[in-house]
Amino acid sequence: MENSKPYFAQFFVNPDIQMITIFSATNRSDSNTELIARNYRKLAEDQGFEARVYSFCDLPGDFLLAENYGDSPESFSQVLKEMIQPVDRFVFIIPEYNGSYPGVTKLFLDTIKPSVWQGKKAALVGVATGRAGNLRGMDHLAAVLNYLKMEVYSQKIPLSSVHQHLNESGKIALEEYNDLLSQQIKGFLKF
Repeated sequence: MENSKPYFAQFFVNPDIQMITIFSATNRSDSNTELIARNYRKLAEDQGFEARVYSFCDLPGDFLLAENYGDSPESFSQVLKEMIQPVDRFVFIIPEYNGSYPGVTKLFLDTIKPSVWQGKKAALVGVATGRAGNLRGMDHLAAVLNYLKMEVYSQKIPLSSVHQHLNESGKIALEEYNDLLSQQIKGFLKF
């Protein structure tokens, strides 16, 4: 018997709950960014979002090699259908790479037709082992998202020296960071 619900409904099961996709915006494996994304998901779920994390480590193998600008490869179509098209709110957890955000993040955005992003909302969290928490990278990404006609939530969260504030199980150990992220989520829910 065929299920009448769309495929993505297995991930987002309650239509009354706001759905959110959290991007771990690096393809570097075992990253602090991935850990922050998982922590963010838990905090978002605690506040009433139905949340999924999509790690750029999970991008299809041909994603980085193909000429995909504005035309997603077939191997990426399932991600597009399940985690991007049905969702209107996104959180980008972005590490600092050379004073900005990772190139794979730009390629990811360039591969998806701009109309898919138009009118959707984004929140940004910068992750860095240094002092600035990727402030510059968040500003760079906000400019690109605005160009795509996305609304970027004004409360951007810079997480500095992040490697010092994760415990052995990958949880955020600094309450100040948990509080900042929770405040962002609460505001983003109303945004």
